[in-house]
Amino acid sequence: MMRKKTFCPYCGTRLTEKIYEGSLRLFCENCDEPIYENPIPATCLVVVDNKNRVLLVKRSVEPKKGFWCLPGGFMELGESPEKAALRELKEETGLSGRIEILLGVSSNPSALYHTVLMVGYLIRQYNGTLIAGDDADDAAYFHYTELPEIPFESHARFIRMYYASYESVD
Repeated sequence: MMRKKTFCPYCGTRLTEKIYEGSLRLFCENCDEPIYENPIPATCLVVVDNKNRVLLVKRSVEPKKGFWCLPGGFMELGESPEKAALRELKEETGLSGRIEILLGVSSNPSALYHTVLMVGYLIRQYNGTLIAGDDADDAAYFHYTELPEIPFESHARFIRMYYASYESVD
Protein backbone atom coordinates (compact mmCIF):
# COMPACT_ATOMS: atom_id res chain seq x y z
CA MET A 1 0.00 0.00 0.00
CA MET A 2 1.43 3.34 -1.04
CA ARG A 3 1.74 5.86 1.75
CA LYS A 4 1.08 9.53 1.20
CA LYS A 5 3.10 12.36 2.73
CA THR A 6 1.05 14.37 5.20
CA PHE A 7 3.58 16.75 6.76
CA CYS A 8 6.19 19.10 5.30
CA PRO A 9 9.65 17.50 5.55
CA TYR A 10 11.17 20.95 6.23
CA CYS A 11 8.91 22.58 8.85
CA GLY A 12 6.46 19.85 9.92
CA THR A 13 3.30 21.72 8.89
CA ARG A 14 0.38 19.60 7.65
CA LEU A 15 0.40 19.56 3.83
CA THR A 16 -2.52 20.59 1.64
CA GLU A 17 -3.21 19.88 -2.01
CA LYS A 18 -3.14 22.78 -4.42
CA ILE A 19 -3.04 23.36 -8.16
CA TYR A 20 0.51 24.57 -8.73
CA GLU A 21 2.29 24.81 -12.09
CA GLY A 22 -0.76 23.24 -13.70
CA SER A 23 -0.86 20.08 -11.55
CA LEU A 24 -2.44 19.08 -8.26
CA ARG A 25 0.53 18.93 -5.87
CA LEU A 26 1.20 18.64 -2.18
CA PHE A 27 1.83 22.12 -0.83
CA CYS A 28 3.20 23.57 2.40
CA GLU A 29 1.34 26.77 3.22
CA ASN A 30 3.91 27.68 5.91
CA CYS A 31 6.94 27.38 3.58
CA ASP A 32 4.82 28.66 0.67
CA GLU A 33 6.18 26.03 -1.69
CA PRO A 34 5.19 22.77 -3.35
CA ILE A 35 6.51 19.43 -2.18
CA TYR A 36 7.64 17.79 -5.40
CA GLU A 37 7.31 14.03 -5.55
CA ASN A 38 9.65 12.38 -7.99
CA PRO A 39 10.48 8.84 -9.10
CA ILE A 40 12.86 6.89 -6.87
CA PRO A 41 16.13 6.17 -8.76
CA ALA A 42 17.41 2.59 -8.79
CA THR A 43 19.88 0.53 -10.79
CA CYS A 44 20.18 -3.06 -11.93
CA LEU A 45 22.84 -5.08 -13.70
CA VAL A 46 22.81 -7.70 -16.42
CA VAL A 47 25.90 -9.67 -15.40
CA VAL A 48 26.82 -12.29 -17.99
CA ASP A 49 29.32 -15.13 -17.57
CA ASN A 50 31.53 -16.76 -20.23
CA LYS A 51 28.75 -19.27 -21.00
CA ASN A 52 26.36 -16.43 -21.93
CA ARG A 53 24.26 -16.98 -18.80
CA VAL A 54 22.78 -14.10 -16.81
CA LEU A 55 23.26 -13.72 -13.06
CA LEU A 56 20.09 -13.50 -10.96
CA VAL A 57 19.55 -13.12 -7.22
CA LYS A 58 16.67 -14.58 -5.25
CA ARG A 59 15.01 -11.81 -3.25
CA SER A 60 14.88 -12.17 0.54
CA VAL A 61 12.77 -9.03 1.03
CA GLU A 62 9.49 -7.62 -0.23
CA PRO A 63 8.38 -6.72 -2.75
CA LYS A 64 8.48 -10.03 -4.62
CA LYS A 65 10.29 -11.96 -1.89
CA GLY A 66 11.34 -15.39 -3.18
CA PHE A 67 11.46 -14.33 -6.84
CA TRP A 68 14.59 -14.12 -8.97
CA CYS A 69 15.70 -10.76 -10.36
CA LEU A 70 18.78 -8.87 -11.49
CA PRO A 71 21.16 -7.63 -8.81
CA GLY A 72 20.53 -3.98 -8.04
CA GLY A 73 18.82 -1.52 -5.78
CA PHE A 74 18.20 2.08 -4.86
CA MET A 75 20.71 4.88 -5.29
CA GLU A 76 21.93 6.64 -2.17
CA LEU A 77 22.36 10.41 -1.84
CA GLY A 78 25.62 11.62 -3.37
CA GLU A 79 26.01 8.43 -5.42
CA SER A 80 26.17 8.20 -9.21
CA PRO A 81 24.02 5.54 -10.87
CA GLU A 82 27.19 3.63 -11.82
CA LYS A 83 28.55 3.69 -8.28
CA ALA A 84 25.17 2.57 -6.91
CA ALA A 85 25.02 -0.32 -9.38
CA LEU A 86 28.52 -1.54 -8.50
CA ARG A 87 27.85 -1.17 -4.76
CA GLU A 88 24.65 -3.21 -5.06
CA LEU A 89 26.48 -5.87 -7.10
CA LYS A 90 29.08 -6.25 -4.34
CA GLU A 91 26.48 -6.25 -1.54
CA GLU A 92 24.15 -8.77 -3.19
CA THR A 93 26.61 -11.12 -4.92
CA GLY A 94 30.11 -10.57 -3.50
CA LEU A 95 31.33 -9.69 -7.02
CA SER A 96 33.19 -6.62 -8.22
CA GLY A 97 32.68 -5.64 -11.82
CA ARG A 98 33.30 -3.13 -14.55
CA ILE A 99 30.33 -1.55 -16.29
CA GLU A 100 30.59 -2.11 -20.03
CA ILE A 101 27.60 -0.16 -21.28
CA LEU A 102 24.34 1.49 -20.31
CA LEU A 103 21.56 -0.83 -21.47
CA GLY A 104 18.77 1.65 -20.91
CA VAL A 105 16.51 3.59 -18.58
CA SER A 106 12.88 2.81 -17.79
CA SER A 107 10.24 3.69 -15.24
CA ASN A 108 7.96 1.25 -13.54
CA PRO A 109 4.99 1.53 -11.22
CA SER A 110 5.58 0.52 -7.61
CA ALA A 111 3.01 -0.13 -4.90
CA LEU A 112 5.41 1.27 -2.28
CA TYR A 113 7.14 4.09 -4.14
CA HIS A 114 4.64 5.04 -6.86
CA THR A 115 7.28 5.19 -9.63
CA VAL A 116 10.80 3.73 -9.76
CA LEU A 117 13.23 5.06 -12.36
CA MET A 118 15.44 2.09 -13.29
CA VAL A 119 18.88 2.39 -14.90
CA GLY A 120 20.24 -0.86 -16.37
CA TYR A 121 23.89 -1.67 -17.08
CA LEU A 122 25.78 -4.55 -18.68
CA ILE A 123 28.73 -6.23 -16.97
CA ARG A 124 30.79 -8.98 -18.61
CA GLN A 125 34.05 -8.41 -16.72
CA TYR A 126 33.96 -9.14 -13.02
CA ASN A 127 35.81 -10.98 -10.27
CA GLY A 128 35.26 -12.35 -6.81
CA THR A 129 33.48 -15.30 -5.29
CA LEU A 130 29.75 -15.48 -5.95
CA ILE A 131 27.84 -15.49 -2.68
CA ALA A 132 24.33 -14.29 -1.90
CA GLY A 133 24.36 -11.36 0.48
CA ASP A 134 22.46 -8.30 1.65
CA ASP A 135 18.82 -8.80 0.56
CA ALA A 136 19.41 -11.94 -1.52
CA ASP A 137 18.83 -15.54 -0.40
CA ASP A 138 20.61 -17.07 -3.38
CA ALA A 139 22.54 -16.12 -6.50
CA ALA A 140 22.89 -18.21 -9.66
CA TYR A 141 23.47 -18.02 -13.40
CA PHE A 142 20.68 -18.90 -15.83
CA HIS A 143 20.71 -19.52 -19.57
CA TYR A 144 18.19 -17.43 -21.48
CA THR A 145 16.00 -20.47 -22.24
CA GLU A 146 15.90 -21.46 -18.56
CA LEU A 147 15.13 -18.14 -16.89
CA PRO A 148 12.69 -18.26 -13.98
CA GLU A 149 9.81 -15.79 -13.80
CA ILE A 150 11.25 -12.28 -13.53
CA PRO A 151 8.78 -10.19 -11.46
CA PHE A 152 10.00 -6.74 -12.48
CA GLU A 153 9.28 -5.77 -16.09
CA SER A 154 12.30 -3.45 -16.26
CA HIS A 155 14.61 -6.33 -15.30
CA ALA A 156 13.05 -8.62 -17.90
CA ARG A 157 13.34 -5.84 -20.49
CA PHE A 158 17.06 -5.31 -19.80
CA ILE A 159 17.69 -9.06 -20.09
CA ARG A 160 15.84 -9.17 -23.42
CA MET A 161 17.78 -6.12 -24.61
CA TYR A 162 21.08 -7.79 -23.83
CA TYR A 163 20.25 -11.00 -25.65
CA ALA A 164 18.67 -9.18 -28.62
CA SER A 165 21.41 -6.58 -29.05
CA TYR A 166 24.67 -7.91 -27.69
CA GLU A 167 24.65 -11.68 -27.89
CA SER A 168 22.97 -14.41 -29.84
CA VAL A 169 20.82 -16.77 -27.81
CA ASP A 170 22.51 -20.18 -28.01
